[in-house]
Amino acid sequence: MTHPVMGSCFWRTFPEAVRRIAAGGAWYGSGVVATSQQRPEIAALNVLVVDDDPDVCEYLHDFLTSEGYTVTVEHDPTQALTTLRGDEFHLAVLDLMMPKLSGIDLLAQIREIDDDIAIIILTGYPSLETATSSIERDVSAYIRKPFTVDDFREAITRIAKKKGLILRREDELHATIGRSIRELRKARGLTLKQMSRRTKLSVSLLSQIERAESSASVSSLWKVATALDVRLTELFGTF
Repeated sequence: MTHPVMGSCFWRTFPEAVRRIAAGGAWYGSGVVATSQQRPEIAALNVLVVDDDPDVCEYLHDFLTSEGYTVTVEHDPTQALTTLRGDEFHLAVLDLMMPKLSGIDLLAQIREIDDDIAIIILTGYPSLETATSSIERDVSAYIRKPFTVDDFREAITRIAKKKGLILRREDELHATIGRSIRELRKARGLTLKQMSRRTKLSVSLLSQIERAESSASVSSLWKVATALDVRLTELFGTF
């Protein structure tokens, strides 16, 4: 479904990102071409939207809230820093062209007090200068209006991964299992090679399970639990 403020975008690496943006495209901090149309499941993030356009604010508020995020809207960019200081935000979405204070100037002010918060820049007037300034200040995405909801979903997915935030409950479960196995293995003084002998699973697979990079089968987890001499349920932590 398309909204009046929405459209399409593409991702490129820097410096090609700057050239593409100036020509009317979009850039994402990961620098990777993305074509996934799947709807990601993201953990609850605290998002601040700063835009003087009520329609854009309303749309982003409704969309981001429906995705499960906590959203605060600020129409006055000069009040954005006060709002940021009053809460812990994971992401700020800034319009580029605003009265009183531009998005680039606000970005610079934000970076003076917070160099970790993810920033998405929105603009209906992309340019080489603003694209370069944004990238130099470590923005996570520079998106041209109109844009699609998939643009935001892809951007937020990459932001969550870069910041180490849990994307899905399934990912959280994998991380818990991996952490439990690693801690139990080390507490028993076992190496991955020794675990491999005991479980008949490859060292590579065991390592991937511990790093939450692979979804282990019930059979594999049973072998691991047996090798560690614990009940299978102990691998699942508080789940």
